[in-house]
Amino acid sequence: MWGQHLILDMFDCDREAIRDPDTIRAFAAELVDAIGMKAYGEPVLEHFAAHDPAAGGHTLVQLMETSNVTAHFAERSGDVYLDVFSCETFSEENAVSVCRKRFAPRDIARTSLKRGVRRPVEPR
Repeated sequence: MWGQHLILDMFDCDREAIRDPDTIRAFAAELVDAIGMKAYGEPVLEHFAAHDPAAGGHTLVQLMETSNVTAHFAERSGDVYLDVFSCETFSEENAVSVCRKRFAPRDIARTSLKRGVRRPVEPR
């Protein structure tokens, strides 16, 4: 296995929290710490899609020494789309716990992937 990839679609989150850059930055630091990783520099946080109110919101990129965290915070719907990828294993439960604490989603759809796992090749 090359890495672990956690994908969370969080629905109907606390809208004040997902609109606040300081809350999002604090979330990134807490998440990286909770999964036992080390941040590589400060998070990049930009507001995107202002032309489309349905999609508008902040996008976060936090590099880690073992890979990255990315997220988009859709302000109108209150949804958050988070990806955590690491070459080191991490506790997905810790990641979910931080998300619930910071953003209070009504519901979470969760997908876990093992990256770099080779499947048997079918003959051509």
